[in-house]
Amino acid sequence: MPVIGLEVHCQLDTRTKLFCGCEYSFGAEPNTITCPVCTAQPGALPVLNSAALEYAVRAALALNADVAPVSKFDRKNYFYCDLPKGYQISQFDLPYCTGGGIQLASGKFIRLTRIHMEEDAGKAIHDRGDATLVDLNRAGVPLIESVTEADMCSADEAHEYLTALKEIFQYIGVSDCDMEKGSLRCDVNVSVHPEGEPWRTKVEVKNLNSFRNVRASIQYEIARQIEAYETGDPAQYPEQETRLFDVAAGVTRTMRSKEDAHDYRYFPDPDLPLVTVDAVLIERQRGLLPELPVARRARYESELGLSAYDAGVMTAARDVADFFETVVRVGGDPKAAANWIANDVLRALSDPDVAASSILELLVKPNDLAELIALVGDGTVSKNAGREVLDEMLRSGARAKDVVQAMGLEQVQDTSQIDEWCRAALAGREATVADVRAGNLKAIGALMGPVMQASKGSADPQLVRAALLRIIGEEG
Repeated sequence: MPVIGLEVHCQLDTRTKLFCGCEYSFGAEPNTITCPVCTAQPGALPVLNSAALEYAVRAALALNADVAPVSKFDRKNYFYCDLPKGYQISQFDLPYCTGGGIQLASGKFIRLTRIHMEEDAGKAIHDRGDATLVDLNRAGVPLIESVTEADMCSADEAHEYLTALKEIFQYIGVSDCDMEKGSLRCDVNVSVHPEGEPWRTKVEVKNLNSFRNVRASIQYEIARQIEAYETGDPAQYPEQETRLFDVAAGVTRTMRSKEDAHDYRYFPDPDLPLVTVDAVLIERQRGLLPELPVARRARYESELGLSAYDAGVMTAARDVADFFETVVRVGGDPKAAANWIANDVLRALSDPDVAASSILELLVKPNDLAELIALVGDGTVSKNAGREVLDEMLRSGARAKDVVQAMGLEQVQDTSQIDEWCRAALAGREATVADVRAGNLKAIGALMGPVMQASKGSADPQLVRAALLRIIGEEG
């Protein structure tokens, strides 16, 4: 039976670093966002970024964790080229919060042990032959590390937990959680044991920077450990160690033997005072929490009648959920709005001709989409014509009614005109008419084509079908 725990490092989206005033920006020229504090110059003293503390508290509240009124920072001592001080400022025995957790869609609750604040290290670049380059731009960037209990039993559960955690942090605005930029990184702890027997040695796999790698590394490590135990040779059993995931080979490889806390010689940072969090700060951050994805999803299903799938798509990102809610609030049908957003609006974000990276940046606003939904709903335009209208709205920002009028896409609903087109289509097609009269209603499609062609696509298909059946019945 697999036993899995996660340690997730999330970069807080503050303007400046955790203990200095450097304004971090991903992708800047190497070593251009540094100062005496984050490069460990003698005499430079750290000062806690109050915004980072506020973001950290907000994250804890969103995860139903208990925020400690007093916590402290410690020095975690180790030597590596990307750590200019020779230690990392982190939290050891008094983290700023404990407890909490996330309930998965399956109903399983994944408990959190703790969340603590710490500074990030720099970046070591090992692709220059015998030389290693160091970029200290990232050194001192604020992180929170959330540590779960070993409550997960499969790679799928770990993936689901990470997805839920990422959604929550993005919803509350504390991080962009962009794994490609290193804003979210994950370490996994994996062990296996026969069900009902004591847990065995765990192995840590470090610095996984994609959900795919998290899943693949867990699956590989479970298989590797089971195979080792099945040999029956204790010499081949897994050892407590830290491993890295080789993405190209799809395997984990030994990095170093696993350290214990005493190896890091933690002690309180003498340059930083105790961290105090009062009730005023907690309540202010609680007031900034939006409705979280799980609650929003449940409401969309129960109150708006969305399917579980559509509710999931609409709540996967806060900006999409906000856009959807506004469409519904101004009169758009919820199910139609979800379909248009999922199938057409979000697709536009990948169109190179649409200059927007977020749904809120599109030229089509919620009021505009609600108007288009109403035009399709009342038969003014067909669904296919509606897509043409939306494409033009995305390009120009014009209103739906104006586009329909300018492109001449309004459906003909004049029943006398539709009857005329239908009678013309029936002439000379006696065999098809006979098929319809015999009960083969699929044959009606062969009659609708000529009508739609005669109307240049402007006839309402539902009215055309009804008229054809009525006329055939009357003349039978």
